[in-house]
Amino acid sequence: MLSIMAGYLAIGVLAGTLAGVFGVGGGLIIVPSLVFAFGLQGIDPAVVMHLAVGTSLATIVVTGASSTWGHVQKGGVRRGWFLALLPGLMLGAVAGVCVAGNLSGGSLGTLFGLFVILVAGKMALGLGPKLGAAAPGRLAMGAAGGVIGAVSALFGIGGGTLTVPWLSRCGARMTDAVGTSAACGLPIAIFGAMTFIVVGWGNPELPPWSTGFVSWPAFLGIVLTSVPFARLGVRLAHVLPAHVLRLAFATLLAGVGLRFLL
Repeated sequence: MLSIMAGYLAIGVLAGTLAGVFGVGGGLIIVPSLVFAFGLQGIDPAVVMHLAVGTSLATIVVTGASSTWGHVQKGGVRRGWFLALLPGLMLGAVAGVCVAGNLSGGSLGTLFGLFVILVAGKMALGLGPKLGAAAPGRLAMGAAGGVIGAVSALFGIGGGTLTVPWLSRCGARMTDAVGTSAACGLPIAIFGAMTFIVVGWGNPELPPWSTGFVSWPAFLGIVLTSVPFARLGVRLAHVLPAHVLRLAFATLLAGVGLRFLL
């Protein structure tokens, strides 16, 4: 158990640091790291991917709350946009987990690999969000929230990869887009993690100390180290060359994505 917890703490260090350096959600690192860690423990491959995604969302509840509070204090959360997106985010998160629950571990892993490779390509090409002029109506915002919530919950991420570009197209300044995106990640993580618990409830292949598709030892180890090391990552981001960092992380993500596809 001590060696297993040490591994989870290390995943938190890695995810927190990289999230801080590259400005992306830790889920892109946590999910593949947990898949590797659960595999080493001999957990049934049929539940490994679902357990990794559900646990990742559970950790985002804590890290996302911390991040959101910081942005709220700095006035970086646009409440009107958040409330317009909120119904879609909640319903989409539940729908995304239900889709995941009906996929095999292999199929979910393949979809995750494709998604990570797309993110890597976008990062390698330096494609930033396009700026728009005005926000659409509540119906369009709700629909966008549904897509963001579903995709994010399906892959165990906080949603910033999708939310920031969308809010930028709605005319948000980058600081507001990032802050509001952090707030949007919280309902995605809460409803996504809760639904993963329900979907995985009573599965006989789950390891000890799991509730549905959430592993509490992994949750605890990651949360304890990811938050403080995210701050370290932010400091490193200000002293290391940005273009080198971007290409390095894109290469890492591409490798991770290919690993899930092969």
